[in-house]
Amino acid sequence: RRKYRDLMLGLALLCAVLALMRWPQESMAAARDGLALCGNVIIPSLFPFFVLSSLVVELGMSRYLGRLLEGVMAPLFRVGGACSSALALGFVGGYPVGARTAIALYENGQCSKTEAERLLAFCNNSGPAFILGVVGTGIFASSRAGLLLYLAHIAASLCVGLLFRFYRPGEGPRPGRHAAPQFQAASFPVAFTHSITGALSSTLNICAFVLFFTVVIRMLFLSGVMGALAGGAAQRLITGLLELSSGVSSLTGAGTVTGRLSMAAFMLGWAGLSVHCQVLAFLGDSGLSLRTYLTGKLLHGGLSALFTALLVRR
Repeated sequence: RRKYRDLMLGLALLCAVLALMRWPQESMAAARDGLALCGNVIIPSLFPFFVLSSLVVELGMSRYLGRLLEGVMAPLFRVGGACSSALALGFVGGYPVGARTAIALYENGQCSKTEAERLLAFCNNSGPAFILGVVGTGIFASSRAGLLLYLAHIAASLCVGLLFRFYRPGEGPRPGRHAAPQFQAASFPVAFTHSITGALSSTLNICAFVLFFTVVIRMLFLSGVMGALAGGAAQRLITGLLELSSGVSSLTGAGTVTGRLSMAAFMLGWAGLSVHCQVLAFLGDSGLSLRTYLTGKLLHGGLSALFTALLVRR
C-alpha cells in the first residue's frame, strides 16, 4: 500500500511540475490573485482577531469568562466555561480563529483534550463579515440571503456542538477549575509581544495555504482535470471543497436560488480543504484528533445546507 501511495504521490508531483512549466504565466496570475485576496481580505480580517484571541487566553481573561458561563457551556456542550471564548471568537473572527483559540486553551491547560476536541468540532466558523458582505451582498446581491446563510450557519454550528456533547460521554468538564482565576496569568508586555508575533506567523501560514490552493485550482481548470471530473454544479462543489472563496465565487449565474444558497451553506459549513490545512498546521504535535474536527465540519456543512433550504422555502 505504501508503494502505491508513493507512486501516486510521485506522479502527482511530476504532473504539478509539468503544469507549472506549461502554464507559467497563468500560475503567476493565480498567485497574484491569491496575494490580492490575502492583502485585501485575509490579513485585515484575521490578524486583529488573532492578536485578541491570544491576549484573551494568555492574560487569563478566558478563566473569568469561564466562571460566568460555566452554567451554560457545561450542560449544553459538556465543555468548561473558558471554552466560551473560542466559541465567541469563532463566530465573530471567522476561520480559523475559533480553532486556534481552542488549541491555545488546551495548550494552556484551561480545558482537557476531550473538551478541546469537542470544541474544535463546532467552534471553527465563518465570520459575519464574510457571509454577510462577500457571500450575501457580493455573490447573491442580497443582504437577506447573507443574513439567512449566517443564521443557518450559526444554528448548524450549535447543533453540532450539542451532538458532540456525546463524544466520549464519560468525560466532562473538571469541576473547580476556575475557582481562583488570575487575570494577568502572564505579564502584559510578554503576552502582548507574543500575541503580535504569533498572530503574524499564524496569518502568514494561512496566506501560504490560500496561495497554494489558488494556484492548484487554476491548474486543475487549465489542464482539463476539473472538467473531466465533473461539470456544472458538481464542478462548483468540488471547487468549494478545496477552497472556500473560489467555491462561493463560482455560484453566480445559472441554477435555482435555493440550490445555489444550499450549496453556499454547505461550503461555508465545510470550510474547504485550505482551511483544514490551516487548522492542521495549528494542531501540530498537540495530539488532538483531526478526524473529530473533520467529522464536525462535515456535519456542519450538511446541517447548514438543510437549514438553508428550509428557511428559503418559508
